[in-house]
Amino acid sequence: MANDAEIEKLVRRFGAMRDLAIRAVRENPNDERALFGAAMAFRIGGDYPSALTQLEMLNRLRPNNTSYLFELGQTLEYLGRFDDAIAAYEGSLRAEPLNYKARHAVVQLQPQSVVANHLAELEKQFELPDHDGWRWLHLGHALAKTYEDFGETQRSFEWLTRAKQTRKRRSPYNAANEEALSQAARTVGTVAGAGCEAADPIFITGLARSGTTLADRILSSLPQVTSAGEIGNFLQLLKLHSGSVTSAALDTDMLARAGAADFPRLGRNYIDSTRPLTGAAPHFIDKAPSNFYLAPLILRALPNARIICMRRNPLDSVLGNYKQIFPFDDRYYDYVYDLEWTAQKYVVFDRLIAHWREALPADRFMVLQYEDLVANQEARTRELLAFCGLDWDDRALSFHENASGVATPSARQVRQAMNTKAVGRSAKYGAVLDPARAVLERAGIPID
Repeated sequence: MANDAEIEKLVRRFGAMRDLAIRAVRENPNDERALFGAAMAFRIGGDYPSALTQLEMLNRLRPNNTSYLFELGQTLEYLGRFDDAIAAYEGSLRAEPLNYKARHAVVQLQPQSVVANHLAELEKQFELPDHDGWRWLHLGHALAKTYEDFGETQRSFEWLTRAKQTRKRRSPYNAANEEALSQAARTVGTVAGAGCEAADPIFITGLARSGTTLADRILSSLPQVTSAGEIGNFLQLLKLHSGSVTSAALDTDMLARAGAADFPRLGRNYIDSTRPLTGAAPHFIDKAPSNFYLAPLILRALPNARIICMRRNPLDSVLGNYKQIFPFDDRYYDYVYDLEWTAQKYVVFDRLIAHWREALPADRFMVLQYEDLVANQEARTRELLAFCGLDWDDRALSFHENASGVATPSARQVRQAMNTKAVGRSAKYGAVLDPARAVLERAGIPID
């Protein structure tokens, strides 16, 4: 049975956070905890300018604080102010040279060369003890990025492997569980029924690093579309409506119970939960990655919604995921600690998407191939807008001029015009990707 009190709390979450942040700043303008809490609340709600204001105030109040300078850098990065972000990260490092997140961020934002790099300091700090693996993960990824910039892919991969070892032991990926989750998702079925009639949600999903942010920026360049970002509201509300009480939000128990949910109410709860972020434009985007498991359930709760699933070349997709650090400890992302695990995750994703493509209505579920979008920008963009019921607008081709914040690893790339830099990137890695190739080949997935 649905937990009404918890549902109501979740529905009101974004509005409550914003109200609390505004009140905290108004009542405690010189209190560090109030300013920091407000900044984080604004950022979670996608209000990056307000978050920036509070962080700038906080850094005037407490200059040379490594944590505050790091968060300032992140917010500036989200807003596309990359030079200012680098300056904030470097300030964070001056305050605390062992701030591994700031050092990794500086390396990520600046091309590394044999005459200008952080190798000596990175290798020195990598030798320090690290019980939970996060320090080694960030420093090792920074070393891998440095050697990649040098063109030394073999050495880059050696550092990635070293970087991930502790996290790999602590958070092992279970391929059998993932396959069971996929099968449970299929078992839910695709039977249409009554739901909430709201027509404004556009769900963009897919594996990380597959072009989801690009699709988001294209659509949100139009005045009639706003982006709510990677909100997890639908999954969390579905969990509550299903009556599942297991610890994980997305698991086989929840999916087994989901069919009994009150779908019209679930859809309305979901729409209401987004309203502090949405409603000013006729359409909004929800870009939560794990929603690809939930496609038929989304359409049962919101039959007029659109779902766009981004797909990318298998090896490029595996490579992009393997090289990524996700900013939170979520079992959904455990696969990135091993190259073969990452390929196994891709297999589960690809098979499930192929199933949805056949089972779900074509006017509600669309698969968009990243390479096709890059190669045929206008044609595929026109199809994308038509699928979403949107009139053509030339601004969709100028998505890189979209000034709104981007809180994803693609923040820098999507502020550049469409290009082919990321297409076929895996080709230069050669034999180091053979473990992933073997997994994909066994699954019958064409690699080229």
